Amino acid sequence: MNLTLCSLSSGSGGNATYIAGGKTRLLVDAGFTGKQVSALLTQIDSMPEMIDGILVTHEHFDHVKGVGVLARKYRIPVYANERTWEAMYRTVGEIPAWQRRVFSTEEDFYIGDLAVTPFGISHDTVEPVAFRIHYGGHSVAVATDMGCTNKKVIRQLSGVNLVILESNHDPDMVLQNPCYPIYLKKRILGNKGHLSNETCAETLLKLSETGVKHALLGHLSRENNTPELAMNTVKDQLSLQGVQCGRDIAVSMTWRDRHSGIFAIE
Repeated sequence: MNLTLCSLSSGSGGNATYIAGGKTRLLVDAGFTGKQVSALLTQIDSMPEMIDGILVTHEHFDHVKGVGVLARKYRIPVYANERTWEAMYRTVGEIPAWQRRVFSTEEDFYIGDLAVTPFGISHDTVEPVAFRIHYGGHSVAVATDMGCTNKKVIRQLSGVNLVILESNHDPDMVLQNPCYPIYLKKRILGNKGHLSNETCAETLLKLSETGVKHALLGHLSRENNTPELAMNTVKDQLSLQGVQCGRDIAVSMTWRDRHSGIFAIE
């Protein structure tokens, strides 16, 4: 079996990513109701009964809304670091002890056939992480909800076959948004907020130099971005540095209202 990835949905309304390799199937986050996650899995010919684990990046509602219901109903183990377990309890509720898996950020662990690397990122939560998943000499990564990138993030994503990378907003749209108070604008634009389209492009430029050949733009803001703007900004910024999309790196989209399609790495 190939290593496969599908963004079931990505955005401020909810996030869930399906990753499979060998006989192991995982979800990264479950930011919808259990019923909604089940329906999303059905769309790619899967079902929650087949999931071997739920990996949690951080405790925000749009990432953990359905974790508790899915875990209890389908007896799925849940993986999070200790501080995230404590922070998400109010949302997730009680999960049987045998299903609780606590990992240490920056330490690799295994779930069935898949090796998991959790690494710290910068976001306004207690201990947020991104994940890199390895199988058969290949790897995929989910790296969203971070206000900035640094050398460590670049190193952890170096050479990954496929990455979901945040391209959340256009800074001018945030600043000009009449519905957002000043504190919210500062949060989004700050180092513990979300990556802009421009910063996403800068990060992809560095990653392309490490051999990354495919990226999915993720976690787009409904109010402060559009898929067309995100894609065009990333392509234009890469092109200015001599990196051509389609030739040097493939750039695809995730969506809020539908899955991304299944990407298989052989």
